[in-house]
Amino acid sequence: MDAMDKVATQWASERPDLDTKPMILIGRILRIAKHLETSISALHKEYDLKLGEFDVLATLLRSSSPYELTPSELINSLFLTSGAMTNRLDKLENKGLIVREHSKEDRRSVMVKLTAEGIKLISELIKRHVEIQHQLVSSLGLEQREQVNDLVKSWLGQFESA
Repeated sequence: MDAMDKVATQWASERPDLDTKPMILIGRILRIAKHLETSISALHKEYDLKLGEFDVLATLLRSSSPYELTPSELINSLFLTSGAMTNRLDKLENKGLIVREHSKEDRRSVMVKLTAEGIKLISELIKRHVEIQHQLVSSLGLEQREQVNDLVKSWLGQFESA
């Protein structure tokens, strides 16, 4: 019996008229998310980064050389507001990990680009990031991972199909 089974038992006793199965499922998922976030954030902290800053650097790295995107492309990729993106970019620029360059053709257009230091840091960090992710799912077999991924993907579609 885990903590969520105890919660289910308590609700069944107090309010047997309620179907708390969704509450228990969502509770477990939220608890898992917290454990995942804690482990991943601890790694990012070693590199003086927050999760959101890591996401920007990783997105730029996966965009391929020359590792640059417009702020709008980053916003769309990371599902952020422009204010949140500006804040992240300011912090990363102050750390010397990115630069914002104005286009020579159109001064209103800006590109966000990884610096050499940014490329070095995110290239090292992404390797460790993936290693930790493997550790975090290691209690599941390969087939279980695929099943969970398919189920969560289907469920996520309910929220992101638009």
